[in-house]
Amino acid sequence: MRAAVMERAGQPLLVRELEAPGPGPGQIGVRVSACGVCRTDLHIVDGELSEPKLPLVPGHQVVGVVAEIGEGVSGFSVGDRVGIPWLGATCGTCAFCTSGRENLCAQARFTGYHIDGGFAEYAVADARFCFPLPAGYSDLNVAPLLCAGLIGYRALGMAGDSARRIGFYGFGSAAHILAQVCRFQGREVYAFTRPGDVSAKSLALRLGASWAGDSQQLPPVPLDAAILFAPDGALVPLALRAVERGGSVVCAGIHMSDIPSFPYSILWEERALKSVANLTRADAREFLALAPLVPIRTEVEVFSLEALNDALARLRAGRINGSAVVDLAGR
Repeated sequence: MRAAVMERAGQPLLVRELEAPGPGPGQIGVRVSACGVCRTDLHIVDGELSEPKLPLVPGHQVVGVVAEIGEGVSGFSVGDRVGIPWLGATCGTCAFCTSGRENLCAQARFTGYHIDGGFAEYAVADARFCFPLPAGYSDLNVAPLLCAGLIGYRALGMAGDSARRIGFYGFGSAAHILAQVCRFQGREVYAFTRPGDVSAKSLALRLGASWAGDSQQLPPVPLDAAILFAPDGALVPLALRAVERGGSVVCAGIHMSDIPSFPYSILWEERALKSVANLTRADAREFLALAPLVPIRTEVEVFSLEALNDALARLRAGRINGSAVVDLAGR
C-alpha cells in the first residue's frame, strides 16, 4: 500500500510503499478511501504533540470500506462503510471509562498518533471504536465529521444548552460544521477570524453567522459562550472579555500556545474557562445521527496523498477554506 509516513517531527511526510497490515483479534481491516486533514495532524507533524509512535502514519478522520474482519468481531461485515476516529482504544476499566468519561482514560490510544492512521490506502482499527457512517454523504464530505465535527459537538455541549449567542474563534473545519448545528438549534453564531481573512468571513456569513469580524474585535453583543478552535492562547483573554456574566469560554484544541496573564476581573462574575479533551463513543453516535438531520454540508478542498504536505502547509498558514481531505481512492 501507499502511505504518508512521519519519520521524525518537523520533517515533511514521505510517501512510501509499505506492507498492508492485517487485522488482529477484535480488529477490522479497512480499505481507505478518504481521510480528513486535522489541525491535530499538524501539531503531531510539527512536534507540538511530542509522544507519537515513530515511524507513524498520521490521519484520524478515516473513511473506508471493511475489507477484512479479525477474530471475535461482531457488528460489521465486509463491504460496510465505516469511519475511524481519533479515539482508538481505552482500558475500559478505570474510573473514567466506567463513568462515561473514556475520553480521559490515562491509557487511551489515539489513531494517527499511537496507532497508524488513515493517510494510507489501508488501515486496521479496533472494531469497538469504529462507526457506521450516515448515508447521503460522499466519502470525501463525511470525513471531516469524524474529528472536526465530533470535537466541535463535544465543545458545543460544554458551552451549555442555554447558550444562545456563541462565538467561534477560528472559522475553519470545526467551526464551519458547528455553525450549521447552531443554526439548526436556533442559536446565533458570531465568527472571529484572522485579520484580513476575507474568505473565512464570507464562509461564516454564508452559513448563517449573525456577524463575522477579526479576532481582535469585540462582538456587537455580549456572548453567552465562546469556543476557541484557533490554537492561540492570546485569544483566551479576548474571549473572556466577549462573554457575558455567567458565560463560558471553551478551548477545543488539543494544543494551544501559552495563555498570557489577564486580570481576574474578566473571569469574575461566574465566567468559566474550560477545555475539551478528545471524544467519547457516545459523542460519535449522537453526532453522526444528528448530522443528516441538520443536514450538515461540509466544504472540502481535496488533495492527493502526494500533495499532503501542501495541505498541511496551507492549514498551518490558515489558507484552507472549510476542511482539507486526502483522496485515497484516486477520484
